Amino acid sequence: MRIQVLVASMNQIDHSLLERMNIQSDAIVANQCERNEIEKFRYKGHNITYLNFAERGVGLNRNNALLRADADICLFADDDMIYKNDYDKIIISAFEKHPDADILAFNIEETIAVDGHFVPKRKRIKREATVNFMNCLRYGTVRIAVKLNAIRLNGIAFNLSFGGGTKYCHGEDSLFIVSCLEKGLKMYSIPETIASMTEERESSWNNGYDEKYILDQGMLFRCMTKKYWKLLCLQDAIRRHKTYKMSFYKTYKMMIKGGERYNSEVSIK
Repeated sequence: MRIQVLVASMNQIDHSLLERMNIQSDAIVANQCERNEIEKFRYKGHNITYLNFAERGVGLNRNNALLRADADICLFADDDMIYKNDYDKIIISAFEKHPDADILAFNIEETIAVDGHFVPKRKRIKREATVNFMNCLRYGTVRIAVKLNAIRLNGIAFNLSFGGGTKYCHGEDSLFIVSCLEKGLKMYSIPETIASMTEERESSWNNGYDEKYILDQGMLFRCMTKKYWKLLCLQDAIRRHKTYKMSFYKTYKMMIKGGERYNSEVSIK
């Protein structure tokens, strides 16, 4: 099996990112910048492609890399990640153990400071388990490795209306994983760590948990499922209204407003 890391990045002016991320496999760096240029070269024995395009949008950026991917297994990375040594061997071993898997989710180390102590920011995978519609939203695309052929044969790509640099500020990764499950792809969670997050840069798209974020959350849930979107809004409002710094009722009503906006914008009756 050959591994290829698909990196979504911005404003890279040289190739130093490869060293910072500890890239130890083939990689495609989709670099949104102010020029249009494709670079191909060898780095530590691996094939590297830089896609330098003067455009914006994280879904578009990931699709550009996905379109040109040619390995057996692909990872979706952000440019503030640092991969572990031998991450490729960890991933290949996991797929060999689960030959029926199309997608595997791994641990990414990321901590935040809480009351003077550092605690995990991302939910840690503690045991191997099947990922389904009930628990898939806890995994972002930077945690997953996919069989490229399974993605290609099922016509799966990133939604260009959601995520950084688009009209709706987040959710492209959740929609991608839901699309995979809807197509019948098999996904498992693996309690192995493949990378850490440095959080060395702030998002240029997301303004935090403001009203737009909550409206977009309702829009995301409506895009995800026509039948159960209100239930998704309800559970999210119950679990996270303190994070949003709003009452449960106001959070829920705002999400419903966002979902109803989806209906009007795409003219669904």
